[in-house]
Amino acid sequence: MPSRILLVEDDLDLGLVIKQYLEVSGFEVTWFSNPLEVVESMDNLAKLHLAIIDVMMPQMDGFELSKIIKSRAPIPFLFLTAKAQSIDKILGLKLGAEDYVTKPCEPEELLLRVKNILRRNQQEATAAVIPIGNYFFIPAQYQLTFGEQTYTITEKETELLLLITQNNHKVLSRKEILEKLWGENDYFLGRSLDVFMTRLRKYFKEDDRIKFDSVRGIGFKVEFPE
Repeated sequence: MPSRILLVEDDLDLGLVIKQYLEVSGFEVTWFSNPLEVVESMDNLAKLHLAIIDVMMPQMDGFELSKIIKSRAPIPFLFLTAKAQSIDKILGLKLGAEDYVTKPCEPEELLLRVKNILRRNQQEATAAVIPIGNYFFIPAQYQLTFGEQTYTITEKETELLLLITQNNHKVLSRKEILEKLWGENDYFLGRSLDVFMTRLRKYFKEDDRIKFDSVRGIGFKVEFPE
C-alpha cells in the first residue's frame, strides 16, 4: 500500500505540482489549500504517514496547524516555506518537524526528503521494544516475550501485530487490514487473516487484560492495557 501524505499548500500552482509529482512517485496525496479545512476534516482523514505543511498561509500559519495535527495524530511532518530565516527553522524544529524545506525547491529534492523521513520512521518503529501488557514485542527480531518465555512469530504476524499496536482501542476493518498487509481484499486472504488473529490471541492468553474482539460485519477491535 502506498504511503499516505497530507499536503497543505495555499499556492495552487505549486500545490498541484507537488501533488502530481508525489503521486507519480507512488504516494497517495490529500491536498488542502486552506488550513482551516484541514482542521475541519481531521476526523475524516485516513491514517497518515507524513504531513507536508506550508508555513505562510492565510487564516492560520503552518506552525499552529502542526500543533493541532500533532494533538490528533502523532505523525511526522516537514515544513515547506519561502521563509529562510534561521529563527523560523529553529522554531519549526522545536515544534517537532522532521525537516524544513525552503521554497523554491526542486520536486526531486522534496521527494528525497520525504522518502528519508518515511524510511527513518519505519526503521525506528521496527527497532523499538513495544510493551503490551505483561508482554514485550520486538518487531525487528520477530519476537514476543512473556517473562522467560520467548515466541518467535512470522513476518506476517509481526506486520499484523505492529498494525494493531498502532491502532489500539480502535476498530480495524477487515478490508483495511487486508489491503495494508496483502495489498488486496480477497475472500481467501480473509480466511488467512482469521488464522493469524487466532494465533495472536493464543500468544496473549497469559494476560487477561488483553482483548481480541471480532466486530461483526466490520473487522476487529483489540484492547491493549495502557
